[in-house]
Amino acid sequence: MFWSKPGALAGSTPLKQWREQGRWPASYDRFWKSLQKRLGKQEGTRAMIELLLLGREQGYETLEKAIAQALELGCTDAAAVRYLMQASRLAHRPVELLELPHLARYEQPHPSSLHLISF
Repeated sequence: MFWSKPGALAGSTPLKQWREQGRWPASYDRFWKSLQKRLGKQEGTRAMIELLLLGREQGYETLEKAIAQALELGCTDAAAVRYLMQASRLAHRPVELLELPHLARYEQPHPSSLHLISF
Protein backbone atom coordinates (compact mmCIF):
# COMPACT_ATOMS: atom_id res chain seq x y z
CA MET A 1 0.00 0.00 0.00
CA PHE A 2 1.57 3.30 -1.08
CA TRP A 3 0.12 6.77 -1.52
CA SER A 4 2.00 9.47 -3.31
CA LYS A 5 -0.33 12.25 -2.19
CA PRO A 6 -1.75 12.71 1.29
CA GLY A 7 -5.25 13.44 -0.04
CA ALA A 8 -5.28 10.10 -1.82
CA LEU A 9 -5.30 8.08 1.41
CA ALA A 10 -8.83 8.77 2.66
CA GLY A 11 -10.63 7.53 -0.45
CA SER A 12 -8.09 4.99 -1.59
CA THR A 13 -8.97 1.46 -2.66
CA PRO A 14 -6.15 -0.06 -0.54
CA LEU A 15 -7.53 1.65 2.59
CA LYS A 16 -11.02 0.35 1.80
CA GLN A 17 -9.60 -3.14 1.31
CA TRP A 18 -7.64 -2.99 4.55
CA ARG A 19 -10.77 -1.95 6.42
CA GLU A 20 -12.77 -4.81 4.88
CA GLN A 21 -10.00 -7.31 5.72
CA GLY A 22 -9.74 -6.06 9.31
CA ARG A 23 -6.17 -4.89 8.75
CA TRP A 24 -6.98 -1.25 9.68
CA PRO A 25 -7.65 -1.13 13.42
CA ALA A 26 -9.74 1.60 15.00
CA SER A 27 -6.58 2.84 16.74
CA TYR A 28 -5.19 3.89 13.34
CA ASP A 29 -8.24 6.09 12.75
CA ARG A 30 -8.03 7.62 16.23
CA PHE A 31 -4.34 8.34 15.80
CA TRP A 32 -4.81 9.69 12.27
CA LYS A 33 -7.60 12.03 13.41
CA SER A 34 -5.45 13.31 16.27
CA LEU A 35 -2.57 13.96 13.84
CA GLN A 36 -4.93 15.90 11.56
CA LYS A 37 -6.26 17.89 14.50
CA ARG A 38 -2.76 18.87 15.66
CA LEU A 39 -1.03 19.30 12.30
CA GLY A 40 -3.85 20.06 9.88
CA LYS A 41 -5.50 17.67 7.48
CA GLN A 42 -2.71 17.52 4.91
CA GLU A 43 0.28 17.35 7.28
CA GLY A 44 -1.51 14.94 9.63
CA THR A 45 -2.26 12.63 6.73
CA ARG A 46 1.31 12.92 5.51
CA ALA A 47 2.55 11.90 8.98
CA MET A 48 0.19 8.92 8.99
CA ILE A 49 1.44 7.82 5.57
CA GLU A 50 5.02 8.00 6.82
CA LEU A 51 4.07 5.73 9.71
CA LEU A 52 2.40 3.29 7.34
CA LEU A 53 5.52 3.19 5.21
CA LEU A 54 7.55 2.54 8.35
CA GLY A 55 5.11 -0.24 9.21
CA ARG A 56 5.75 -1.78 5.82
CA GLU A 57 9.48 -1.84 6.62
CA GLN A 58 9.33 -2.92 10.27
CA GLY A 59 6.07 -4.84 10.37
CA TYR A 60 2.49 -3.71 10.71
CA GLU A 61 2.13 -5.59 13.99
CA THR A 62 4.91 -3.45 15.45
CA LEU A 63 3.21 -0.31 14.12
CA GLU A 64 -0.15 -1.31 15.56
CA LYS A 65 1.37 -1.97 18.99
CA ALA A 66 3.28 1.33 18.94
CA ILE A 67 0.18 3.33 17.97
CA ALA A 68 -1.87 1.61 20.68
CA GLN A 69 0.84 2.31 23.24
CA ALA A 70 1.10 5.95 22.19
CA LEU A 71 -2.66 6.38 22.51
CA GLU A 72 -2.61 4.73 25.96
CA LEU A 73 0.04 7.26 26.99
CA GLY A 74 -2.09 10.11 25.63
CA CYS A 75 0.53 10.87 23.01
CA THR A 76 -0.48 11.74 19.47
CA ASP A 77 2.85 12.45 17.86
CA ALA A 78 4.27 10.46 14.94
CA ALA A 79 7.79 10.83 16.37
CA ALA A 80 6.65 9.07 19.54
CA VAL A 81 5.30 6.16 17.49
CA ARG A 82 8.59 5.93 15.60
CA TYR A 83 10.43 5.89 18.93
CA LEU A 84 8.15 3.22 20.38
CA MET A 85 8.69 1.06 17.31
CA GLN A 86 12.46 1.30 17.78
CA ALA A 87 12.27 0.89 21.56
CA SER A 88 10.44 -2.41 21.25
CA ARG A 89 13.37 -3.83 19.29
CA LEU A 90 15.99 -2.36 21.62
CA ALA A 91 14.31 -3.66 24.77
CA HIS A 92 14.96 -7.26 23.76
CA ARG A 93 18.68 -6.95 23.25
CA PRO A 94 20.74 -8.54 26.01
CA VAL A 95 22.85 -6.20 28.08
CA GLU A 96 26.42 -7.27 28.64
CA LEU A 97 28.15 -5.93 31.73
CA LEU A 98 31.78 -5.06 31.41
CA GLU A 99 34.29 -5.92 34.08
CA LEU A 100 36.88 -3.16 34.45
CA PRO A 101 39.10 -4.25 37.37
CA HIS A 102 41.89 -1.84 36.43
CA LEU A 103 39.61 1.09 37.30
CA ALA A 104 39.30 -0.02 40.93
CA ARG A 105 42.40 1.98 41.81
CA TYR A 106 40.40 5.18 41.20
CA GLU A 107 37.68 4.35 43.69
CA GLN A 108 37.33 6.84 46.52
CA PRO A 109 35.31 6.54 49.71
CA HIS A 110 32.07 8.46 49.71
CA PRO A 111 32.17 11.63 51.80
CA SER A 112 30.14 11.56 54.96
CA SER A 113 28.70 14.45 56.88
CA LEU A 114 31.09 13.67 59.77
CA HIS A 115 34.13 14.51 57.70
CA LEU A 116 32.85 17.78 56.31
CA ILE A 117 34.62 20.86 57.53
CA SER A 118 32.47 23.90 58.12
CA PHE A 119 33.83 27.40 57.78
